[in-house]
Amino acid sequence: MSERARIGPTVRESRAAQPRDARPPAGAPNVVLIVLDDLGFAQLGCYGSDIATPAIDSLAQRGLRFNRFHVTALCSPTRAALLTGCNHHAVGMGFLTDIPMGFPGYDCRIPPSAATLARVLRDSGYATFAVGKWHLAPRWEQTAAGPFTRWPLAQGFERYYGFLGGDTNQWTPELVQANEFVAPPRTPEQGYHLTEDLVDRAIANIRDLRQAAPKKPFFLYLAPGAVHAPHQAPKPWIERYRGRFELGWEEWRARAFARQLELGVVPPEAALPERPPWVEPWQALSSTERAVYARLMEAFAGFLSHADAEIGRLLAFLEQQDLLDDTLVLLISDNGASAEGGPSGLFNEHSFMRGRSDEVTRSARELDGIGGFRAYNHYPWGWAWAGNTPFRLWKRYTWLGGVRTPLVASWPRRIAARGELRSQFCHAVDLLPTVLAAAGIERPERVDGVPQRPLDGASLWPCFESAEAPAPRDTQYFEMLGSRAIYHAGWKATTDHIGAQLSSERSLVPGSHDFEQDRWSLFELEKDFSEAHDRAEAEPAKLEALVALWWAEAGRNQVLPLEDGFATRAASMVRPQYGFRPRVELWRGETAVSEDALPPLFGGFQVRAEITVGAEPASGVIAAFGDWTNGWAIYGLRGRAVATVNICGELFRVESADALPAGSHSLRFEYARRTAGGGGISLALGERILGECEIAEDLPVRWQIGGAALHVGLDRGFPVCDDYQTPFPWNGEIGRVTLEVGRPQRDPPRELAAALRSE
Repeated sequence: MSERARIGPTVRESRAAQPRDARPPAGAPNVVLIVLDDLGFAQLGCYGSDIATPAIDSLAQRGLRFNRFHVTALCSPTRAALLTGCNHHAVGMGFLTDIPMGFPGYDCRIPPSAATLARVLRDSGYATFAVGKWHLAPRWEQTAAGPFTRWPLAQGFERYYGFLGGDTNQWTPELVQANEFVAPPRTPEQGYHLTEDLVDRAIANIRDLRQAAPKKPFFLYLAPGAVHAPHQAPKPWIERYRGRFELGWEEWRARAFARQLELGVVPPEAALPERPPWVEPWQALSSTERAVYARLMEAFAGFLSHADAEIGRLLAFLEQQDLLDDTLVLLISDNGASAEGGPSGLFNEHSFMRGRSDEVTRSARELDGIGGFRAYNHYPWGWAWAGNTPFRLWKRYTWLGGVRTPLVASWPRRIAARGELRSQFCHAVDLLPTVLAAAGIERPERVDGVPQRPLDGASLWPCFESAEAPAPRDTQYFEMLGSRAIYHAGWKATTDHIGAQLSSERSLVPGSHDFEQDRWSLFELEKDFSEAHDRAEAEPAKLEALVALWWAEAGRNQVLPLEDGFATRAASMVRPQYGFRPRVELWRGETAVSEDALPPLFGGFQVRAEITVGAEPASGVIAAFGDWTNGWAIYGLRGRAVATVNICGELFRVESADALPAGSHSLRFEYARRTAGGGGISLALGERILGECEIAEDLPVRWQIGGAALHVGLDRGFPVCDDYQTPFPWNGEIGRVTLEVGRPQRDPPRELAAALRSE
């Protein structure tokens, strides 16, 4: 406790007393928490993969691997659970922050009663850095207007650099530094890649701290975009895997399982479930399909190895600084491998929202472009099934393929084990109490005067010390999009529920679409590592007790009401604090307007720009939104006015027949939506129509999965089409620019829900 100052008439009769900053206990480690994205149980070398991950493998050799670590089946919920130590519904994160609901378990706002690990460590004297993916603020709060209370700096991190949404283009990300949107430091042509940038920033943060306060411990939360789609990596990293996956997913899976048995990450009695019928046999595919699917997997493998090399660069820096021995490193994946590429994979991931079926043809035509600047690619779900070996299903389901992922732990100074395996049942909620136990810090009862809710997790430190230590607890519920499971005392019950997943899953993957008709399966996980043997018929009383326990846990953790689709969630597409906003005014400048700050455009919209054309022919971008994976732009080209809409690589373009005359003009670009869907685009100068074009399908509800940006007077990142190269600034003057959207028919949330369901 700081001494109090004594104040006298003069300094001679007074005594100064400086306040003391909080300091963690002696021996508290630095903490690096690495959260990989959509990485399956079998996709690291140290878990049986033949994909090169030497940095992570060496980390495991210096410490521990867990083979019964669990997450929540989706990214935002897992990140909330690990940062708060509380179950995801209990802290409002029952689903993604992209589509919150107005129910306590789904409002996507971590409450003040669940202070994050960063906040507790910061208040205890740690420096705290977050670098990479956040995805923990409601969609409509991810704009320049905030509010910033759920951005990293308000959640206990002192420095932040990364992206706020669920995914982003690895070449041209929408970046945030502190509370401000910023442009990447280099262009793709200059060699920029997001993972490298994030590790550069992480190293810079630690170096800054070492120069200013070398003895102060730090908490680094590193969350790269890897290996979430788009699977994009420098071409040499992809080329090293050329031809490596032509054996197909069944054979790759069988070989991975054999390696897992050899490594001991699966027990010798584990069974490898047969290929499910909805995953096509590799040999039944056409030669074109096999070539495309193998190349898509090569891009994933290159992306993962590249990310591993960057993690290795961070670890090498820590070693050079004599920090690695005193650093607790925890590495996880937020959910199992992703099947969002559907049965056939995607050259452009935005296509899965459009229900497009020509992706194999396009991928075959642009095979060498997969993983590069023009692609936003994702592999087919056969590779997700193989990547989760030996488990069933994948991300978004509460089967083990969705919720069991790697956990690697290393702290050379304190963890005596080297390369050992731990098999205790554990969960993401256990990481916060584990870190606090390692640091010797007690979780406060109050933060900012707010009583803190009890933790749902328990420390794994006894498991670090002994393979024979008991599991931290014996019960854990799971729920995601209506898929439900419960673990208790070695047994797990899981529903067959198929909710509003991909349309192809709903039609191809067998299971119930009605909560009342769901069938529960039962597995004795202590003897059945991979959920291979359903015991529901043999143990009806056990199953009934577990189902009852699930409902009790659901009530305790704010899981109800169950929702497996978009009918209720779509209301969040209209910002509740402002309602439907039909008109937006824009200004020319360097600052872009994020898609989350705009009303939905799919119902029809109009852009009107007051422009001046000078003596030179009109040239440059007037307004541009998105890029060549999905977007639209209005621009001058060789004197003429042009408007282009790019939907997943398909161009719809109108161009004036004559050059724009010098002087001031009102230029109007419009998409008029038909009631039945689709519509026409037109470009007009004043009241004179310059060109028109029909689009047979509706425009996207969301133009960019990772978040688009609207620029006025220039463009950033990739262009919308090959007519121009960014930044392509407008060479005249731009006055007022207004964006007006058509008010959706009747009820905006209802129409949005219908559109989301159709996508």
